[in-house]
Amino acid sequence: MQIYRTFDIKGKIKNPVVTTGSFDGVHIGHKAILQRLRNIANEIDGETVLITFYPHPRKVLYPETHGKNLKLINTQKEKIYLLEQTGLDHLIIINFTREFAKTTSYQFVEDILVDKLNAKRIIVGFNHHFGHNREGDYDYLYELAKHHDFEVEEIPEQDVENETVSSTTIRKSLAEGKIQRANAYLDHFYIIIGKLKDGHPKYREIGFPTYEVEIEEEEKLIPSEGVYAVSMRHDKGRHKGMLYIKQYPERKKLTAEVHLFGLDHEFDFRGQIVNIRFHKKIRDELNFSNTEDLHKQLNMDMQNIKKLIF
Repeated sequence: MQIYRTFDIKGKIKNPVVTTGSFDGVHIGHKAILQRLRNIANEIDGETVLITFYPHPRKVLYPETHGKNLKLINTQKEKIYLLEQTGLDHLIIINFTREFAKTTSYQFVEDILVDKLNAKRIIVGFNHHFGHNREGDYDYLYELAKHHDFEVEEIPEQDVENETVSSTTIRKSLAEGKIQRANAYLDHFYIIIGKLKDGHPKYREIGFPTYEVEIEEEEKLIPSEGVYAVSMRHDKGRHKGMLYIKQYPERKKLTAEVHLFGLDHEFDFRGQIVNIRFHKKIRDELNFSNTEDLHKQLNMDMQNIKKLIF
């Protein structure tokens, strides 16, 4: 997948089949759009293109209201990783500013999609809006397509168990610790990609040493406090483990710490960037009066997770 941070790439993409959007989560609805891009690209000997934005537009346009407390399913690094898994050919990441937000829907189509990219097909999700004040939509694209050398198509909403999938519904599920529901909507495991460092010493003292996972972006949505069944991918393979999410009194944000099962002590993952996949929430955060009770509970958690993850 080629990544660009500019629109000045005319002629570099063959018969572009284009979509646009934030694509937070790269969920099952996003994947339906990307699959349709791939199918069309194969038909017309073209290449697939996603135009996305960073930071999230709401963070820029409504910093004190709608964007103030907005948490995102993915960091930019995670989103790039997930998009690579879909087979996308080209990703254009545009720095979203208040100035760029003034781009009208007409300018976006004429100056960017047509003049700079020479788009052959434009695919949008259901009820997609774009341009200044969100004035552009599928009907507007359809009318402009009559006067240009491109075609446009709208992809319907995707449902899981009769519930319409959106980034908002997934964020709600994650905030409530409903990992399996979120994973079904995502059509992949919810992930955290981050660098490992030493975890809280209290876990090492009772025989469950942890690594803390550094969260790159403060907007990253972390599930609710508790213990989670996880697996960790890295260049040496895969490990099962349990991840604790906790709010320490001395910290302003949630902390994620992972204990890996059966880890050979000669391996030291400090400083390594890893991919942690969430399988299920095992229990909520509990308070223990002594370390013996905590050790006993963690041992039970570990045994339950070993039975759960194969």
